[in-house]
Amino acid sequence: MVSRLHVADSRPEDWVYVSEGGATIVFSYRGTENPHFKGRVLRLRKVHLSDNSAVHSAEEEPDDPMIAFHRDVISYLVPQAFLPDLDVILLNESWLDALERLRDGDRPLERRKKDKIDKRRKKGILATDLVGGEGIVAVEIKPKWGFLPREHHLSQETVSIKTSTCRFCMHTYLRSQESPFPTDYCPMDLYSRNETRMVKAIHDLWDAWVRSDGSLNNFRIFVSGKVIKPSHDLHGSVTELPTTRGPLIITNGFKETLTETLTSLLLDTEVLDIISGLQRTLDELDIEGLAKLYSMTTSDDARSGLASVVADPTPEDWRDFVACYQTGYRTWDHANPDPKNIQYYLMSYLLSATFKDCSIILRFSQCDQSLPSARSVSIIDLDLKPMRKLRGWEELDRMIVEGYKTGGQQKRCAP
Repeated sequence: MVSRLHVADSRPEDWVYVSEGGATIVFSYRGTENPHFKGRVLRLRKVHLSDNSAVHSAEEEPDDPMIAFHRDVISYLVPQAFLPDLDVILLNESWLDALERLRDGDRPLERRKKDKIDKRRKKGILATDLVGGEGIVAVEIKPKWGFLPREHHLSQETVSIKTSTCRFCMHTYLRSQESPFPTDYCPMDLYSRNETRMVKAIHDLWDAWVRSDGSLNNFRIFVSGKVIKPSHDLHGSVTELPTTRGPLIITNGFKETLTETLTSLLLDTEVLDIISGLQRTLDELDIEGLAKLYSMTTSDDARSGLASVVADPTPEDWRDFVACYQTGYRTWDHANPDPKNIQYYLMSYLLSATFKDCSIILRFSQCDQSLPSARSVSIIDLDLKPMRKLRGWEELDRMIVEGYKTGGQQKRCAP
C-alpha cells in the first residue's frame, strides 16, 4: 500500500490562505519542519454554511475525484509540463477546525458568508505551489472562451451574433448592466498570438483589476506567495522587493514591465493554443446543437432540461471517452451528428467547459529571468463539471444572447 502524507504531520499555523474558488480553498505551506510539504499547497473542499449533514461513514473515503480526473483524462490531453503535481493527503477534523479558526479571517467577506471548509473530509489534495517562493511574481489569468462557434447548429436568431461576438464579450455586456467594474478584455485578443492584441488584452485585464481593486477573479497578482491589491500601501513591503528594473510598485511603470514579461511568456509557450484547441474541438455542436441532438434521443417526459436525467459519467466512462476522443471522435461528421453518440457529445461539452473555466499561472523570478527554471506557465483549476450544470448553461446561453441582441450591440471579435 502506498504511504500517504497526513496533514497532522504539519502544524495548522504553518499554512497560509492563498485563494479559493466556488468549490475549493487553497492554503500554502510556510513551515520549515517537514520537507515533504515544502513548495506545496493544500487544496480542500468547501461546503455551504448551512450544510450540517451527518459525518461520512466509517467506510474508506474515495480519493478526491480530481485526482482520478487528472490522471485518467487531463494528463492525456495536456502535456505534464503544464500541469501541477497532485497527491492525496489524509485529513482529520480537529486539525481542519484549528486551521479554519486561524485563517478564516483572511478569506474575502463574501466567501465567508457563503461557505466553509468541509471538515468531515478524510482526504484532500496536495499540489505544486505555483505562486509561492521568495522573489517570485506569479500572475493568475482566467483566459475564458477562445473561439467562435461554427454555423452548423446555430439558429437563424443567433448565428450572426455568435459567429461575430465571442461568448465572454456578450456575457460582459450582460454583466455590465449591474457590475460597477466594466472590462474591455476580450479573450480573442489574448489567444491571438498577435503581440499587439495580446498587450491590449493584458492591459485590459490590468485596468479592470485596478478599477475593482483586485476583486475580479480573472486576474490576480502574487508576490512571494502573497496576493497583491492595487490599493496596497506603495511604501509597504511590496516596494521593498528588488527587481532588475527597480522597485516593484503598483504604477504604470510596473504595469508595462509586467505586460512585457507576460507577453513574452505567452508567446514562448503553446499553452493558450492547447486550451483554445481543446475548447473548440470538445464543443463541436455549441450548446444549441447539443440540446437539439439530446431532444432527438429522449422521451417527452425527459425533456425538462438538457441532460436532466443523465447520470454523471463514471471513471471508466471518462477513460473510454478519452480513447474515443483521440481516435474516432476526430473523424466524426460533427455537422451531422449521430444521435447514438449523444453520451460522448454530452461528456465532450462538459470537458470543454473545464477548459473554458480554467486558469493559467505565469510565474517568474524578479532576480534572474534568464534561467529556464525562473519562468513557467501552468494550467490550473481543471475541475470536473457535473451533468446537472448543462441545463443551467443552456438557459444562460439563451439569456446572454437575447440580452446582447436586445441591447443592439454589434462588437466584432476577431479570431
